[in-house]
Amino acid sequence: MKQEMEKAYNAANYENEIYEKWEMSGFFNPDNLDLAKDAPNYSIVMPPPNVTGDLHIGHVAMLAYQDSLIRFYRMQGYRSVWIPGTDHAAIATQTKVEKKLQQEEGKSRYEYSREEFLEKVKQFAQESHNNIVNQIKKMGSSCDWEREAYTLDRVRTKTVRQVFKMMHEDGLIYQGERIVNWCPRCHSTLADDEAEYKQQKSKLYFLKYTPDLPITIATTRPETKLGDTAIAVHPDDNRYQDYIGKTFKVNFLGILLKLKVIADKGIDPEFGTGALGVTPAHSVADWEFAENNDLDIVKVINEDGKIRNGFGEFSGKDVEQARKIIVDKLRSEKLLEKEEEIENNISLCYRCDTPIEPLPSLQWFINVNKKIPKFGKTIKKLCQDAVNKGVFGREPIRIIPQRFEKHYFNWIDNLRDWC
Repeated sequence: MKQEMEKAYNAANYENEIYEKWEMSGFFNPDNLDLAKDAPNYSIVMPPPNVTGDLHIGHVAMLAYQDSLIRFYRMQGYRSVWIPGTDHAAIATQTKVEKKLQQEEGKSRYEYSREEFLEKVKQFAQESHNNIVNQIKKMGSSCDWEREAYTLDRVRTKTVRQVFKMMHEDGLIYQGERIVNWCPRCHSTLADDEAEYKQQKSKLYFLKYTPDLPITIATTRPETKLGDTAIAVHPDDNRYQDYIGKTFKVNFLGILLKLKVIADKGIDPEFGTGALGVTPAHSVADWEFAENNDLDIVKVINEDGKIRNGFGEFSGKDVEQARKIIVDKLRSEKLLEKEEEIENNISLCYRCDTPIEPLPSLQWFINVNKKIPKFGKTIKKLCQDAVNKGVFGREPIRIIPQRFEKHYFNWIDNLRDWC
């Protein structure tokens, strides 16, 4: 009987059966292979996908690269193992569940008890995990599933706590109040690398704190001016030479401010008026100005993204409301000299797209500039050496393509204490 080949290959008809045969063979586990006793080791720990839904094209590329390497070294006689796993993703998963409940049931998490909501999260995470594992297998990934890991399982949790304890005892982890990236919706910090940026049209406001103050500043955030403690100018800007070092006491829309005029070479004389209001509590750069110039730090915005108590009629207003009221008052009191439309980047929470508020918060930080007793070097220096010359007797790490070394060192060289 004549049989014709299908015109199009339908992977769905065969891939499950093929992968099941591969798994049943046990060859993805190096312990089951007849390898030489002195066979060299080669391993990859899969960067664990978040249990927040489906894999994306970046995951697919990652799986293809890693599977190619694992199969190559396996065929070369190496004791090769590829350890798969998933990441519980904490608040990212919680946010997904909250959105799902809002869409499907019209409810917020506050309408469930703690136990009920945690059960919803657990159920969603398990369903996502099963979906992700299925997608990884559909890719033909030759993982050792007997070694599958989960970032919230007992082994990983214990290890995280052990490492935290060791780093704390070595003085590498400390608790302190510093400027962090804060999401008012998630009520959580974000690492610098977790913030996402979106270009937007914004306004640059040229304003005076009071009619008799001889300096006009430019700002995109008038609402934070309620907590200004200085005015920063470039040391070589002739317009402000007579004022550097002086302190002005002003009444800004009913809020008493004490403003010290400081000089810093980081100020761009060409931007705005060349004079910037310094709000140490709500800007990383301004926080550093405060540390270098012994300035007061006045927190204006709270963890809910609202103006804190103690700021008169502005207290309790969210950022947008406060900005509108302040701009209207500046206009009515002839303190707003002009407005310019500009484009700037707004930082957003990658989990929920809420604008991030830089604000001081008591958090745990990794000190990247403290020497590790065992090695006599800082974390930052070890990271630099790993690519420059190698560490712990190993060859230097190669970054491919090589041009991305510049990006790596730009990141490491400017690394701040890690929240």
